[in-house]
Amino acid sequence: MKNHDASHYQRIWRWHFYAGLFVAPFLILLSLTGMVYLFKPQLDNLMYPELMKVEPSAQALSADQLLAKAVIAMPDASLRKYFPPLAPDASAQIVVDRQGSELTLFMDPASGALLGTMDNKWNLQAVARALHAELMIGTTGDRLIELAAGWGIVLLISGLYLWWPRKGPGVGGILWPRAGQKGRLWWRDLHAVVGFWGAGFLLLLLLSGMTWTGFWGDQFANLWNRFPAAMWNEVPKSAPLARSLNHAHEQTVPWAMESTPMPSSQPATEGHDHSAMGHGGHEGMVMASHRIPLQQVVDIASERKVTPGYSITPPSGETGVYTIAIFADDPRNDATLHIDQYSGKVLADVRWQDYGPVAKVVETGVMLHMGKMYGWLHQLVMFLICLMVLLSALSGLWIWWSRRPQGRLAAPPLPAKLPPMRGAIAVLVLLGIAFPLVGASMVVIWLLDTLIFSRRPAGMTQAG
Repeated sequence: MKNHDASHYQRIWRWHFYAGLFVAPFLILLSLTGMVYLFKPQLDNLMYPELMKVEPSAQALSADQLLAKAVIAMPDASLRKYFPPLAPDASAQIVVDRQGSELTLFMDPASGALLGTMDNKWNLQAVARALHAELMIGTTGDRLIELAAGWGIVLLISGLYLWWPRKGPGVGGILWPRAGQKGRLWWRDLHAVVGFWGAGFLLLLLLSGMTWTGFWGDQFANLWNRFPAAMWNEVPKSAPLARSLNHAHEQTVPWAMESTPMPSSQPATEGHDHSAMGHGGHEGMVMASHRIPLQQVVDIASERKVTPGYSITPPSGETGVYTIAIFADDPRNDATLHIDQYSGKVLADVRWQDYGPVAKVVETGVMLHMGKMYGWLHQLVMFLICLMVLLSALSGLWIWWSRRPQGRLAAPPLPAKLPPMRGAIAVLVLLGIAFPLVGASMVVIWLLDTLIFSRRPAGMTQAG
């Protein structure tokens, strides 16, 4: 190999190991929290059966009657969201803000009895989701997750390049573990084999996860989420985008809708009591007299055949709208409807058939990522993939630890056989362009690598 190629290979070798040290803890965290969130339906029913389940009844209270019962139980709370019962034996859920906390009130649809409450930000699933999304530290955590996911892609591609079999029958330790290996070589084979077979799955997880990040994901959504102009041109719009309804611990509207403007309700010009607005939406749980009843919004969802499991977000302020939304397990059942709070007119009704090709691919990828499309078998497959990612990260850390140069933070020695570069640098450049945060960090790392690490004496090569 030419010295120029050897220098580039040595740089990729270092980057792979340093990226691994940065990415591995995130992959471990994402795998563990992903496993928890993967089994949300089963865990919720197992942990909170007294909140989730009720005795089926032929008679049920209206949404407004349930809301009135909730007001009596918690008069100082303000309404954030309403979930109609998912099934005859399921409770209704009313999400409220109370003294700085976000709570879910579980109501018996037949009697209106309050079954119990749950803190929406401090329960197992909410914590797992918030850790998974932004490490529970807001924008900084989101950017770190985005960097980790982007560098995970770099790590994946550089790993395949570094260990790809190039001569003869050298697929042992790549496609399957070599027989009789022990110690470091056994861990090396485990890392390579799991990484090889799990590469495609991990790439799907990383790419689909990137679409939800706050920087790259927002830019990607703004670029590709487009709907026919006629769907919005006839409707007055407000400043907020639909993504304002989504939070780290909960998902309200689908990804495809995040960049769309929120329509505005049109207050009546005569006989309109503005003073009553203080009792509606986010300011209280009592519906203002000039608004349509909450039950009418439920009826609109039924008439328009929205799949059960949807939520209703009440209007915020005088020009706010009711939003019916479902981020469905099968994205073909996605629905987002905005309804004028005074007239009940449906201002927007966006379904799967309205999505563009990219939005359909992303929504499908996200549901594959979350293990929701194909029932328990899908959950099991995703659980195994999470285990593969976990094993790959742990084995990679162990390999570095067992081979690291003693007394300093550095990459292990180079292998004896070094492959030609042939486009490897070009691939890294393309990844840096595709993911700007990763590209910016590449420039920083390249400078540090040139000024510091590459000036150190090169480690001796070793076989294996």
